[in-house]
Amino acid sequence: MKHLTKFIPLVTFIILSLSISCETKSQEKSKEPKTSENSLNKEKDFKFWTWITANKTRSDESFNEEFKKYSENGLQALLINTNGDPELLARLVPIAKKYNLEVHAWMFTINRPGDKIAEQHPEWYAVSRDGKSCYDEPPYVGYYKWLCPTRKESREHILSLIEGLSKVEGVASFHLDYIRYSDIFLPIGLLPKYDLKQETELPRYDFCYCDVCTSEFEKLHHKNPKDFSNPSIDMEWKNFRLNKVKAIVDEAYKITHENGKILTAAVFPYPEMADHMVRQRWDKWNIDAVLPMIYNKFYNEEIDWIGYATKQGVEDLKGRNTELHTGIYVPQMSAEQLKEAIQQAKNNGANGVSFFDGPAITEEQWQIIKSSQKQ
Repeated sequence: MKHLTKFIPLVTFIILSLSISCETKSQEKSKEPKTSENSLNKEKDFKFWTWITANKTRSDESFNEEFKKYSENGLQALLINTNGDPELLARLVPIAKKYNLEVHAWMFTINRPGDKIAEQHPEWYAVSRDGKSCYDEPPYVGYYKWLCPTRKESREHILSLIEGLSKVEGVASFHLDYIRYSDIFLPIGLLPKYDLKQETELPRYDFCYCDVCTSEFEKLHHKNPKDFSNPSIDMEWKNFRLNKVKAIVDEAYKITHENGKILTAAVFPYPEMADHMVRQRWDKWNIDAVLPMIYNKFYNEEIDWIGYATKQGVEDLKGRNTELHTGIYVPQMSAEQLKEAIQQAKNNGANGVSFFDGPAITEEQWQIIKSSQKQ
């Protein structure tokens, strides 16, 4: 009986341990997407994507023709911009699936040009250090209509749009774009277009200095950014803004996973560069995959820079469960240059490549894309 008495607590302990273990696994499982739409990790083969924009006035026949071409030339995934229209997205999913193409819901996130709801609320828009609102005076170009990522109302509006597209059946991921602040520094190759010289952080391009942002920051750090003589050297102010973008991404991650989808994003070439240029530190986000736009022409760089930037991103993501698929800008790129660009991405650890954009790919480039899959 003494041995039995000792044995009973042991059995109880084992049963309790198994119960706790099962409960923990159940809780961990609940954090994963509820459906099997997550396809990033199903195949370890190098993946080929493209970004495209869809117009609801187009016929199903024309979309069939376009999607068939992508499939026959070896693409596996489409990042489709429907301007936030879930009905158009739902219409395109079965057409894409007919050609074994994944559909990813691509949306302009913090930059919201043409957003009729946001336009009814001028106070939602980001404000520059010199007091100019994106609502009245957008920087650089007319479609730069950046919302404030701190303000509760604008943030909730953005997340509601993500929720709507994430609920569309058959979509593989929600794809964040313009998930950052406006460019504090433009890519060097674009500066002549705007007749600009940007050697320091200029007030006109430094956002967001709205009352909500500055007052919240002051409560936390007991200083007001509007009083800074040189805001660029204040790390708390910089991190405050980096974290406001991260907060939207992390919330989007919860929303998409709750709706059985994964989260992907188009980002700047590599984390340190993104941090410097647009207040975007994507290696610290909760996200399933990033597609850095390593558009070498924009930066006056050679093709091998695509490999360099890819490697930088891969290194910064080490230890995180995030894939990296290199974004390639195909216009003005020869077929041989495209071949080298794809190889640079492969050699430096990318999980795939995405082309901007589908309609711009030439017949010669399609031949390269098809042949690259066999290498």
